[in-house]
Amino acid sequence: MIKNIVFSVFALFIVSCKSTKVVTGGTIDENLNAKNIIKSHYANALDFKTISGRMDIDFQDKNASQGFNVSLRMEKDKAIWISAPLGVVKAYITPKRVSFYNRLDGSYFDGDFSYLSNLLGTDLDFEKVQNLLVGQAILDLRNDKYDATIANENYQLKPKKALDLFKILFQIEPKNFKIGTQQISQPENGRLLDITYKNYQEIDQKIIPNEIDISATIDNNQSLIAIAYKNIEFNRNLKFPYDIPKGFKEITLK
Repeated sequence: MIKNIVFSVFALFIVSCKSTKVVTGGTIDENLNAKNIIKSHYANALDFKTISGRMDIDFQDKNASQGFNVSLRMEKDKAIWISAPLGVVKAYITPKRVSFYNRLDGSYFDGDFSYLSNLLGTDLDFEKVQNLLVGQAILDLRNDKYDATIANENYQLKPKKALDLFKILFQIEPKNFKIGTQQISQPENGRLLDITYKNYQEIDQKIIPNEIDISATIDNNQSLIAIAYKNIEFNRNLKFPYDIPKGFKEITLK
């Protein structure tokens, strides 16, 4: 139960979009090197102050299958707020805090990113979660050197120097240089995080994810999260009401 709740809440953190113009296409430049691909990726990063809207989330693992429709509010670099209908479940994260509560069973969690990091097999913080939401690389590509090839009509980047504990791969689509796929794996520990952006949308001249598929495999146990975004608006003045109800029982995550 605890695992399902946490995975479901984590799914609520992956958001963004409105059913308008779906962005497709783009022409591959086979002469473009890794340095310029990475430079273009960051030059096309989404510029926003706030995001608000709704999203549909489907979660599945070997034990359960659930669907959610939730509201989203997000302030860049500061807060992500999620609420299920009637506030039955709420989640609130900041750069220092991960918190959620569930009125159905009177439980809550209030802590840091360590459990989510362990659960998904990669180190997470607020910036990485935020990057996931807007189609940016969760690792800073400017910190390493990469080889560039063409795969699945995308630019594919792999580190020139193999990492000791991790294997990473990024695919960047050619039209707007947003992430197509990003993978982080720990083969020795049987961990793989695979995030695929199925398509993007253009809203108010901004390019943001439309549908995202997330697969998290730990010790051969796979969890799947599918997200579809709706009614997204940018740069509204937002509030983030969140108080853990009195009398709720704290969840201890191991």
